[in-house]
Amino acid sequence: MTMLEVSQQGHIVTLTINRPDMRNALGEPGDGQVFFDVIAKINADRNVRCVILTGAGSAFSAGGNIKAMQKREGPFEGGAMHVADGYRRGIHQIVKSLWGLEVPAIAAVNGPAIGLGNDVACLCDMRIASEKAIFGATFLKIGLIPGDGGAWLLPRIIGHARASELLFTGNTVSAETALDWGLVSQVVSDDKLLETAHDMATDISRQSSESLRAAKRLMRHGQTSGFETVMEMSANAQALMHVSEDHLEAVSAMLEKRSAEYQDK
Repeated sequence: MTMLEVSQQGHIVTLTINRPDMRNALGEPGDGQVFFDVIAKINADRNVRCVILTGAGSAFSAGGNIKAMQKREGPFEGGAMHVADGYRRGIHQIVKSLWGLEVPAIAAVNGPAIGLGNDVACLCDMRIASEKAIFGATFLKIGLIPGDGGAWLLPRIIGHARASELLFTGNTVSAETALDWGLVSQVVSDDKLLETAHDMATDISRQSSESLRAAKRLMRHGQTSGFETVMEMSANAQALMHVSEDHLEAVSAMLEKRSAEYQDK
């Protein structure tokens, strides 16, 4: 049984964290390489236009393996330097792989997204929550800090004050509170979660692959670059879009009132 199930329907790939007996804990030896390999394959496939990430069973991901932490085994054994290297080669490889995903990603949060699990959801561009979902940055409750980039990700999504509240109190929030805070964009019933995510992914997949990837790159650079830098990047990227065959097809389709048929060129 693979810990990351991959299925594809048309232009949409669904990734399911498949460790339900451990509430989809992440960071086990080899997990980083699994994510790296899967996402590298997605990035190389121009037929893929959107990814849905969800969890098997009742949890999205409860974060790291607390039992392994207690026993100081696996990635948590040895001295501080060994543990740091374990983070770089394991958990950080998961995070960097998801951050490097070139197509839009939707987190379909089906249950608890805690600690690393919350940050994995934050690595997606959009989040849809089941009514059963809860969210938490509970690192301090077990004497840790966000060791996976959460201190950078979470404030950019919900703001510094609310991110601080989540982190410093260790409290969790409901799906409805997550919606109010802007952590998720929709809350739906559990039985409608994947259907809703797939409907959104279908809307996204009606765009051309190249324009989707270029737009995501701009959005990412917009988080860290200055206005003038993004403006220059926008001009260059837009020029490439204007000379693409897909742009001409999109314009023709709009004028002819039909669906575009992209060749990803």
